[in-house]
Amino acid sequence: MSKKYKKSKDSHSERHKDHSKKKRKKEKKEKKRKKKDKSHDKEEKIKEMIGPTVSEASSQSGASSAYRPMTKEQWEKSQSVVRRVLDPETGRQRLVKGDGEILEEPVSKSRHREINKQATASDGSFFQSQLQKKI
Repeated sequence: MSKKYKKSKDSHSERHKDHSKKKRKKEKKEKKRKKKDKSHDKEEKIKEMIGPTVSEASSQSGASSAYRPMTKEQWEKSQSVVRRVLDPETGRQRLVKGDGEILEEPVSKSRHREINKQATASDGSFFQSQLQKKI
């Protein structure tokens, strides 16, 4: 008789283990679903804060012209333009390629020192002007 009792006890503990595994699995699934809902809610709030996308705005306003990507020739043409731009805040001149890529200009050692002296002086004067604005 003790063997029969033992068997039934083992089967009961196995069933209990199976039930607890199912319960944990179910809880994990529920937790994952809640997390997904939260992330979806965050996305909705962000979209509300940002406003409509370009495609939504154009469909609402009835604009027939859509934005098109550049062709390879157009892109190469815009990237081939290199211009020297003066930064008004710091007084530094930079080489800017195409849409805004900053290029390094190769210079001699003495010219490099001159540029650094001028930039340091400009940075100092800019800093002083910002302090004066706050006072």
